[in-house]
Amino acid sequence: MPDVLKASLVVEFPFTRSLGPVQSAFLTGLRERVVLGVRTKDGRVLVPPVEYDPVTSEELSELVEVAPTGTVTTWAWNHEPRRGQPLDRPFAWVLVRPDGADTGLLHALDAPGGPDSVHTGLRVRIRWAAERSGAVTDIACFEPYEPYEPSAEEGPVPRGGVGRFADPVTGIVAPARLDYTYSPGRAQSAFLHALDERRVVGERCPSCRKVYVPPRGACPTCGVATSERVEVGPRGTVTTYCIVNIKASHTANLDIEVPYVYAHIALDGADLALHGRIGGIPYDQVRMGLRVEPVWPDGGGHPDHYRPTGEPDAQYETYRELL
Repeated sequence: MPDVLKASLVVEFPFTRSLGPVQSAFLTGLRERVVLGVRTKDGRVLVPPVEYDPVTSEELSELVEVAPTGTVTTWAWNHEPRRGQPLDRPFAWVLVRPDGADTGLLHALDAPGGPDSVHTGLRVRIRWAAERSGAVTDIACFEPYEPYEPSAEEGPVPRGGVGRFADPVTGIVAPARLDYTYSPGRAQSAFLHALDERRVVGERCPSCRKVYVPPRGACPTCGVATSERVEVGPRGTVTTYCIVNIKASHTANLDIEVPYVYAHIALDGADLALHGRIGGIPYDQVRMGLRVEPVWPDGGGHPDHYRPTGEPDAQYETYRELL
């Protein structure tokens, strides 16, 4: 039995969004070292501010400045910070209710005294980042703060035109990233090992006798385990396809000129279509029923793309159940 494979994978992309007037004011305020909330019709002050009352769904727009000081309402200790977190040493995640607000703001608390120094009711204040751009990271973290009552210079300072700033922030780009270890299991490990030998191997259901590629270790129709391996293809038939007109960015292995075609391909002998890129033919000549074969990269692995075999197109009746 081949070794079960494992791989460390990263899914990462930039998430771009525009901001409405409330979120724009909040983030611009952080850039200017001002914390803003929004007042509801019944007088509650919500921080961070939202555009609609979560209780009544009423639209909210009255901005209120609150203090950079507050009280910890709940917390959890992070003994091993991960990449991209606010601090590179152990810290506490805290929910802080700023003075003048009725809700809590989630952020990091720098607690040099360790978890024993953190407790509900702890007084804290904002430690501002040295360089600020209009993002929640403009708050570097919270830090313990005494005396109990905020000083006048650190409390809310009422002023006219609350929430009005020059050069407001109108949009943000937030990096999204997921690091994880993937183990394909017995069936897919065997499938990947076969690809290294330029073979395509599926598994047959002992009940319905269908052959699934890639195999999952169980029949999705009957729900029974599969173990009988069946070599299929490598040729197949295009069942459906789409034309891709948007070029992938920040992804080296998808640096393909557009437009190109991605298709579902029913390999000969398989009862489930897999997907692959179609090459060696103009994109506008790809069609249902086109007979194709894999083009393997040097060193084995998953086919780089599929190209026409030159055979006559398959009849619709031969692949209609695989659409």
